[in-house]
Amino acid sequence: MALERLFRRKKPQGGAKDVPELWTKCEACGAQLYKKELLQNLKVCPRCGHHHRLSALERVEMLADPGTFQETTRLAPLDPLGFVDTKPYAERLQAYQEETGRKDAILGGRCTIEGVPAVLMVMDYAFAGGSMGSVVGEEIARGAERAAEEGRALVIVAASGGARMQEAALSLMQMAKTVMVLDRLWEKRLPYVSVLTDPTTGGVTASFAALADVIFAEPGALIGFAGPRVIRQTIRQELPEGFQRSEFLLKHGMLDRVTDRRRLKEEVAHVLHLLHPEGLTLGGRDAAGV
Repeated sequence: MALERLFRRKKPQGGAKDVPELWTKCEACGAQLYKKELLQNLKVCPRCGHHHRLSALERVEMLADPGTFQETTRLAPLDPLGFVDTKPYAERLQAYQEETGRKDAILGGRCTIEGVPAVLMVMDYAFAGGSMGSVVGEEIARGAERAAEEGRALVIVAASGGARMQEAALSLMQMAKTVMVLDRLWEKRLPYVSVLTDPTTGGVTASFAALADVIFAEPGALIGFAGPRVIRQTIRQELPEGFQRSEFLLKHGMLDRVTDRRRLKEEVAHVLHLLHPEGLTLGGRDAAGV
């Protein structure tokens, strides 16, 4: 009996939720990954290099210099159309806000990136698929205006399913607004860098995301306007394999560079040092990166 008690397994006192999940599976290759190791690797699979999605806050922590980010996004969405599908739009907004702890699908603010003053705007795919409604469009427009007024670079990290259908034409109007405000940056010769992540689609791709001075994309990111099925039915032709992935778009001239996330801050900072009027003297770095 003593030997039996020695080898008898004890049941955990708490429920299943009290036991942390230490392992996860790679979405691409299926490898079992230690979560802590994956987080230290910026959620890039060490086996196959697949880039798993990051939260908006994780993006900010990855790009902004430590302790420099000051959030400026404060607007909350309304329901001007009283939109209802399977549930009221107002209820959906409340659920997304509770889930993400954010008012809408955008996080932005002032910071420095390797010493260069910047306005960093990051879209949050976890909030309604990163869809661009009135708040997202207005916050991006205000971010661009703030960059122009304060002599800062503008960096926008896009992750979106496109325009937010619950706001109809009000959402589509954000495309024109965000494009027009970029003129203020160009007039002052301030750099705008766009980072396209998986996925970047719809009205976001068709507006500000594709109009930067330099466009980066992460490996394997889905980037496009309409989905493959819609395009196939419209042009009635078979589509090339991977035609909406970042590597294909780089080959055909839509992107400037496909960059591994682990080198992204370094490469974005290098561009900012080259293009920002004060970049040659900021951060103690030579323009040639030497």
